[in-house]
Amino acid sequence: MTVYDLHCHSTASDGVLSPRALVERAASVGVQVLALTDHDELRGLDEARVVAEALGIRLVTGVEISISWGGHSVHVVGLNVDPEDPILAGGLARNRGGRAERARRMAEELARLGIHGALEGAYKFADNQDLIGRTHFARFLVERGVVKDVKTVFKKYLVKGKPGYVPHQWASLEEALVWIRAAGGQAVIAHPGRYQMGREKMRLLLSEFRHLGGDAIEVVTGSHTPDQVPVFAELAAEFDLLASVGSDFHAPGEGGRELGRLPPLPPRCRPLWSAW
Repeated sequence: MTVYDLHCHSTASDGVLSPRALVERAASVGVQVLALTDHDELRGLDEARVVAEALGIRLVTGVEISISWGGHSVHVVGLNVDPEDPILAGGLARNRGGRAERARRMAEELARLGIHGALEGAYKFADNQDLIGRTHFARFLVERGVVKDVKTVFKKYLVKGKPGYVPHQWASLEEALVWIRAAGGQAVIAHPGRYQMGREKMRLLLSEFRHLGGDAIEVVTGSHTPDQVPVFAELAAEFDLLASVGSDFHAPGEGGRELGRLPPLPPRCRPLWSAW
């Protein structure tokens, strides 16, 4: 059986492994088809492609786009995108533009809690300074000893309703799908179980996503519990969406799943790659 992992991150956004090291790690654990999906960024793909070709892995060109929808920050993965497409590149550049200001405001919120130096500390973990984000702040908080690990950070800080969270207006769902379509890609709702929206609101999101031309939903992903997998398999069937799999790997030992270490899709699902 071919081993797919269609969602992971490198130092081009908020991962800790270079694109080269990421592909080498994927090969070492048996991944055969890998998508590099950095946040709002494509710059790691060329390096990853060269290494993947040398190691006999199929690299799927990808990106993870942050959007604002219904009061939630949602992520849409684009797969098989053309990295040279000007519409996609322009949209991603615009989405990246607001990250520095959000980071400054996050640092101010943490300073009010008595946690100082967060902005400089977070930038220390960001190889790509244009992609400063919550994960970099999380690593700073772990280093500072505020919490024990990154997973705990996202339980106590930096998420909606918790200290340090700063809302931000990202691209719209429609804009993200326009960019992905312009680049010849397929659009996938990433890790839907993370959004803490009720079932009916999730159905509204998937209905709009499908109406706008969305293709798939991540049914099996690093943050889904065993109980969530059949729920999203059912929703994929209800909305005639293909099913994707992805570890959402960021760093060794940082929580979540190792590259490629994912359970199979439920039998009722239509795999995304069946359309390739």
